[in-house]
Amino acid sequence: MSDFKKLHVWQKAHALSLSVDRTCKCIRASQYSSLRNQIFTAALSIPANIAEGRRKTSEKEFVRFLRISVSSASELESHLIFAHEAKVITEAQFLSLISETIRVRKMLYALIKRVLSPEPLAAPPTAPSR
Repeated sequence: MSDFKKLHVWQKAHALSLSVDRTCKCIRASQYSSLRNQIFTAALSIPANIAEGRRKTSEKEFVRFLRISVSSASELESHLIFAHEAKVITEAQFLSLISETIRVRKMLYALIKRVLSPEPLAAPPTAPSR
């Protein structure tokens, strides 16, 4: 398997985890320490599972880890919704993070579909010669 850091979805998931880290540092109230930890852990799990899966020896195992990443993205989305509705994070923080989370999850679904596809990736069409 190739280097996970070259995967665009890993790069986006890593950037998401850094954004989540910055937001979590703003959550100071002690009653939300568990929520802060859950948000942070879910965000870190997304790129970590992509990386772990990429090192597996079969496409089937890689897809299993990609699906775990999808689940972590959904968990993160749920925590962000709660944090927003409980006024733990700002509207701007919520909109930015939820958008990034959904984008990463869509990218994961697309990669899963591509890996499971029985067809090799088609070459891009070429312009007709004159």
